[in-house]
Amino acid sequence: MLECSDLTLAYGKHVALDGVSLRVDAGEMVAILGANGAGKSSLLGAIGGRVRPRAGQVRLDGADLLDMPDHARVGRGIALVPEGRGIFPGLSVADNLALGANPAHARAGADARRAEVLALFPRLAERQAQLAGTMSGGEQQMVAIGRALMSAPRLLLLDEPSLGLAPIVVQEVFAALARIRRTGLTILIVEQNARATLALADRAYLLEAGRITGSGPAETLRTDPAVVRAFLGGAAVAGE
Repeated sequence: MLECSDLTLAYGKHVALDGVSLRVDAGEMVAILGANGAGKSSLLGAIGGRVRPRAGQVRLDGADLLDMPDHARVGRGIALVPEGRGIFPGLSVADNLALGANPAHARAGADARRAEVLALFPRLAERQAQLAGTMSGGEQQMVAIGRALMSAPRLLLLDEPSLGLAPIVVQEVFAALARIRRTGLTILIVEQNARATLALADRAYLLEAGRITGSGPAETLRTDPAVVRAFLGGAAVAGE
């Protein structure tokens, strides 16, 4: 469904991505694991249209995305939940969700999707009139994910959805992601919480200093000694 080939991206002299290639098949949840500064957000930004690579290709169902404006990528079914959430703080929860359904392809069925989002995040159902900027970080993340789902995506890009959230809220967010995954939506996720992410994902790529250094089934990586040392606090997670 999604194929990235030899992506290279630089900010001035700093090379953020150096020949990155990966694929995501329809219905998969694929994780990108790496330390801060490894290039994970740059990779999602290149796919979602926030930054332009210096070289390489990004294709969705064979269509070249790099020459498409952002709105055309949304029209193709790509939804990005960026690090920092990117919601409209001065608008209500209801208005933020409504903006998600603004693309032409997403207008039909918007009411049904809103009901699904509010069932997924009951806290939002209680606070539809509240200004999004007055909500907690966890609630704002729920708004951001909900708004993305309102766009009727075929590919959901998630950049650090648990960043800065309290542990109990992280559990809520990952429980919601598990439910989203069961719908068959294709997901590419960047996340520091490697343990929780590998418990949900089908496959993962390891990104170090802008290069893919490993990949494999999530279940295998969860017990790989190198991955355990680097990302899982040194404790194997077999049998979890």
